[in-house]
Amino acid sequence: QVQLVESGGGLVQAGDSLRLSCAASGLTFSTYAMGWFRQAPGKEREFVAGIIRRSGASQLYADSAKGRFTISRDNAKSTVYLQIHSLKPEDTAVYYCAADLTFHQIVEVHNPEYWGQGTQVTVSS
Repeated sequence: QVQLVESGGGLVQAGDSLRLSCAASGLTFSTYAMGWFRQAPGKEREFVAGIIRRSGASQLYADSAKGRFTISRDNAKSTVYLQIHSLKPEDTAVYYCAADLTFHQIVEVHNPEYWGQGTQVTVSS
């Protein structure tokens, strides 16, 4: 049974930084591309960032995430991270971790095979 468990969310102030973590189990982590999505109140879920399997040498970001967001992975810990700097109130959302065998499915199709339950990030102004 595949499980993706996010952590690291919370209530922060504008300008703060935050690192979200997603611990994966039940799959061969290094063989999966990983990604982060988010859903703000009243809006549809949107793609944030993706990272290729194995080396993680290539990443892709949504335009809204470029410059402030960094996705990374630690295969030894079966964990993917999302570092966010200079948080803004508009970053308030539930952040979801996702996994799929193909990078394309995450970053283009936005329909990965596995999803986490999400972690809430609230940014106060």
